[in-house]
Amino acid sequence: MSLPVVVIGVSHKTAPVDVRERFAAGSDLLPEVLARLSQRPELEESMFLSTCNRVEVIALPKPGRSNEEAALVASRAIREALREHINASSIEEMSDWLYERSGEDAVRHIFRVAASLDSMVLGEPQILGQVKDAYDAAVSAGTLRNHLSRCMGRAFTVAKRVRTETHLGAGTVSISSVAVDLARRIFGDLRDCTVLLVGAGEMAEAAAKSLGKTARSIRVCNRSFERAANLAATFGGTAAPLDQLEAELAISDVVVTSTSSKSFLVTRDLVKRVMKQRKGRTLFFIDIAVPRNVEPDVHKLDNVYVFNVDDLEQEVAENMKARQQEVAAAEAIVDTELREWSSWAKGLHVQPAVVALRAKTRAVLLAELERSLGSRLKHLGETERLALHQMMESATNKLLHAPTTRLKAAAASADGSDLVDALVHLFDLPELNSTSENGQKTAAEAAVVEEPLPH
Repeated sequence: MSLPVVVIGVSHKTAPVDVRERFAAGSDLLPEVLARLSQRPELEESMFLSTCNRVEVIALPKPGRSNEEAALVASRAIREALREHINASSIEEMSDWLYERSGEDAVRHIFRVAASLDSMVLGEPQILGQVKDAYDAAVSAGTLRNHLSRCMGRAFTVAKRVRTETHLGAGTVSISSVAVDLARRIFGDLRDCTVLLVGAGEMAEAAAKSLGKTARSIRVCNRSFERAANLAATFGGTAAPLDQLEAELAISDVVVTSTSSKSFLVTRDLVKRVMKQRKGRTLFFIDIAVPRNVEPDVHKLDNVYVFNVDDLEQEVAENMKARQQEVAAAEAIVDTELREWSSWAKGLHVQPAVVALRAKTRAVLLAELERSLGSRLKHLGETERLALHQMMESATNKLLHAPTTRLKAAAASADGSDLVDALVHLFDLPELNSTSENGQKTAAEAAVVEEPLPH
């Protein structure tokens, strides 16, 4: 039977932002994390997903063990890799934050994450792009290949169906839009406010779209001035390089930060200097980055307010009421796709048996035919010999059609494993070991890779 997918991670449901940012890995660290996972002999495939609200390792165990043992061994390997990643003293130090899924529960979780059913903002569109980016990075690193790659492909199908067949993503509810709504409630319609976006990525762009034309002005400050200028031009704003951040803070009222910096860009000392220049005028920070861009102590300064992604959760809940009505329809799509995936995955252990049976039958018949052609039938010409080979191939197909069909039909049932065991025993198919003695896949196992995933 196919090995179980294993997922271990932290999310906004299990860990606060100061914990999640320890696990997070931007694009600069991702190759290092994937390399660490690929070096784990217990893991066959793996990918690493890091967003502002979750960090997950998705993996497939190495073959050669029972499903239960394989999942357990893979779990320990993943936890050890995460321990190294955050420099924890022990695996137990992380136990209060981590969640784990395996088998069908893991696949269901992956489908729900891609479809934004597990997001802080239900139905938000950014998560699918983030999952695809993580998928591309794993494929490029060579850590994602066959079975797990197909699982992620199915997850993308689920997300697309949920997006097109339900209204789960209706409206403009996102972390960025919720942040902007909060700013509007504090400052009014923002017509008298200057809004500064620190960062020029996808989250900053979403925040700019949510701001629309209501702010007095929009300014963009980013490490890459070119990216800042491009984003600012899109919304009629003004760009500045990151080394001018202090000057930009001095003239701004609402600051939305969303960079991938691993250290605080906005420190208490920096804001103390800025507030002297502002002569006490209120400064409002919305930090939607993980790791956080704004030092928490900034919030302790007079007339300075800081909200991070965890603070936005209550705001999100208020905006989710309309979307909750679409959850049942979206979950039904997940259930349907999961059943199809599970049926396909459970049938993987049947395919090697079918391949091995056909190979052995064909080899026996071919050997007998060649023996006859070398003795009693050696007088036959090329045309007659070809006709006999074609007849043998046809006989093989007809002889094995019924057992092959019934074996595949029983693949997803409890009888599937028993039938495979009986087939191996009755036809003496010892080559159906999961791996050969030197660790290489057998021809029968390799054939499973070529079995197409439904649609």
